[in-house]
Amino acid sequence: MLDEVHFQQYGSRCRMWIPPEEKDPVIRHHPTRKSVGYFGAVRLRDGKFVFQREDDSFNAKTCLKFFKMLKRKSVSPGRRIVVVLDNARYHHARLHKTWRKRNAGHFSFLFLPAYSPNLNMIERVWKLTRRRSIHNRYFSSITEVAEAVELQFKKWRIQNPTLLKLCAFNAPTQFRHREVADEVNPTSSRPVVG
Repeated sequence: MLDEVHFQQYGSRCRMWIPPEEKDPVIRHHPTRKSVGYFGAVRLRDGKFVFQREDDSFNAKTCLKFFKMLKRKSVSPGRRIVVVLDNARYHHARLHKTWRKRNAGHFSFLFLPAYSPNLNMIERVWKLTRRRSIHNRYFSSITEVAEAVELQFKKWRIQNPTLLKLCAFNAPTQFRHREVADEVNPTSSRPVVG
C-alpha cells in the first residue's frame, strides 16, 4: 500500500479524559498553514514501513524518486512486488510511464478505484501517526513536527504487527460473501468470482 500525506504544524486536537478536579487544559495552537509531506508504503507481508520526506510538493518527479527507492528496498530475486495505490494524477504521469513499463514484470502497480480512500488501508496508518505523534501537542516550528512524525515512522521500519493489522484485509472472505450472494440471487448482475 502506498500513499502520500501532509502533517500540519498547527497540529490537531482530539478528545481526552481529564479528572474532574483538574482545570481544563489549554492547548496552544500555532497560527500557520505550514506542513510537511511524506510518501509512505507498508509491505503487507510483514508490516514494514518505508517513507520519504517531501519538502517540496507531490508531483511526477518526486513520485518517481519514491518508486525507485521503494523498488530498491523491496525487490528481491524471485519475488514480484505489486504496489497498491490510489489514482493521484502523478501516479500515472507520462514522466515515469516508460519506467513503470520497463519494471512491470517484477514491480507492478494496482490502482484503486477513483474516490475510494476507504479502500486505501494506509489511510489508517496516517490516522494512527497523527494520534501518536501530533494530537494535542504544540509545535513551534515545522521541524518539530517532522521530528515527531519521523520518530514514529522509524519505529515502524522493522517488521510490525501493528501496521500489519491496520493494513490487512481478508480478500478470500470478501469473495466468499459475493459468491454466497450470487448463489442466493442467481440473477444478480455481479460477475462470478472464481
